[in-house]
Amino acid sequence: MSLTNTINFRNMRGDIFGGVTAAIVSLPLALAFAAASGAGPASGLYGAVCVGFFAALFGGTPTLISEPTGPMTVVMTAIVTSMIAAAGGDEKTGLAMAFTVVMLAGLFQILLGIFKLGKYITLMPYSVISGFMSGIGVILIILQVAPFVGQPNPKGGVLGIVQNLPDLLTKINPAETALGVLTLAIIFLMPAKIKRVVPPQLVALIIGTVVSLVFFGNLEIRRIGEIPMGLPSLQLPVFTPSQITIMLVDGAMLGMLGCIDTLLTAVIADSLTRTEHKSDKELIGQGIGNIVSGLFGGLPGAGATMGTVVNIQTGASTAVSGLTRALVLLVVVLWAANLTESIPMAVLAGIALKVGIDILDWSFLKRAHKVSWKGSVIMYGVLFLTVFVDLIVAVGIGVFIANILTIERLSQLQSQEVKTISDADDTIVLNDEEKKLLDQANGRILLFYLSGPMIFGVSKAIAREHSAMADSDVLIVDLSDVPMLGVTASLAIENAIKDACEQGRHVLIVGATGKVKRRLENFGVSRFVPPHHMFVDRVEALKQAVALVKTDNTSSVY
Repeated sequence: MSLTNTINFRNMRGDIFGGVTAAIVSLPLALAFAAASGAGPASGLYGAVCVGFFAALFGGTPTLISEPTGPMTVVMTAIVTSMIAAAGGDEKTGLAMAFTVVMLAGLFQILLGIFKLGKYITLMPYSVISGFMSGIGVILIILQVAPFVGQPNPKGGVLGIVQNLPDLLTKINPAETALGVLTLAIIFLMPAKIKRVVPPQLVALIIGTVVSLVFFGNLEIRRIGEIPMGLPSLQLPVFTPSQITIMLVDGAMLGMLGCIDTLLTAVIADSLTRTEHKSDKELIGQGIGNIVSGLFGGLPGAGATMGTVVNIQTGASTAVSGLTRALVLLVVVLWAANLTESIPMAVLAGIALKVGIDILDWSFLKRAHKVSWKGSVIMYGVLFLTVFVDLIVAVGIGVFIANILTIERLSQLQSQEVKTISDADDTIVLNDEEKKLLDQANGRILLFYLSGPMIFGVSKAIAREHSAMADSDVLIVDLSDVPMLGVTASLAIENAIKDACEQGRHVLIVGATGKVKRRLENFGVSRFVPPHHMFVDRVEALKQAVALVKTDNTSSVY
């Protein structure tokens, strides 16, 4: 497998057009996310260039556009705040530590890709993913309230903003709020025909800036400020021994979020292009991109849905489009960055606010309560924890509860497949010969039938059937339809076999093959069941059981 992405030049026109269009879409978002993150106005452009270029070059999804995204910006905002606090208020050191966390996130993603764990990243209940993403959308919206009304964000993150909301609303700057409203109006109300030609975010950025200069030029308006032109300076990793643990945790959280964000977008790209992405290779590409972005003081990035969809719809089919987009943005960084210094913060807040609204999973929010009340509770619980507690706590608790409920449901269904019979009835499907043999035993043979995967939740049903077993001479444990035998279920079966042997019953085992047989052997079941009492066919086991019953009855007569 090649390390770099699939790059060919058979679709140059479509790829270049797609890359240029994606760059136009990315520019206002990169500036908006930089303003929202607190990492500096240039960090969004640096992140868009670095992550976009290296993820396209080394990733596993040719048409994927990678850049700073809403979810990654939300987490980065919290990391910047905590690192500056950890550095004793020294903003320069705190930012250097925050960019080190970005590098750690990239390293974490590379390790996940190397160990081929990509396919497991998105294996979590949709209710958790929906609540998590919607929570991030809510956070992004809340973070834009202060700049939208022309005020600096108060300390304390989301809780601080919520607590100071009445004060913020009483100190509205009319000019900046008007610019924010204008931005949202342009993005929401622009006709679809024009949206196909030019991104509404870019139109809002240009019009909002022009209006601010023409009509509000004499007023005090918060603007993005100067972005230095030229290549960024190198940011070497910075950390203190006392902070290394929390930085590692933050890096893992940021890297995991980037993996989820990227792979969900890669699935969307697959559906649009009728192709299949390479999850592990994509994670390696994203990791390299984030390490480079952290080294140059850029925001962390991931696969961006909007940029990817625009890229594909404008004709892109290979990674050349992603490389083109990154190079176009690099030109802006090198020679045109000074054109952005007059952009009002309220306009960027309006753009980011729209991104937050789009991140909310409206489709599932509307109907979750109709689909499943349990899923709805999990989703809203994860959403609340994401906004007001912690991202890792939210996902951890959400996945735990969702998995427990799923295991409980599966265990209930599987428990119905644990049955014990002593005569021919309709509980288990038997052929005529098997029914005849059971009838010959006059209830002295117990057929203990199990079906389906025997996960740990089924062990209670096994124990229950074991306790309710009637008196008999022979116990047949039928595992013919068991493809997987868990450790806990194996112990429950072992206990049933052990008790039967201690009560003087003969024990036969049917259908234990492959992994199921090896699991029983590892548990030492041969202590209770000799090899000649192990059968592949149920008929043969029943014949042997009938013979044992007759032998025991004959012995009892004498």
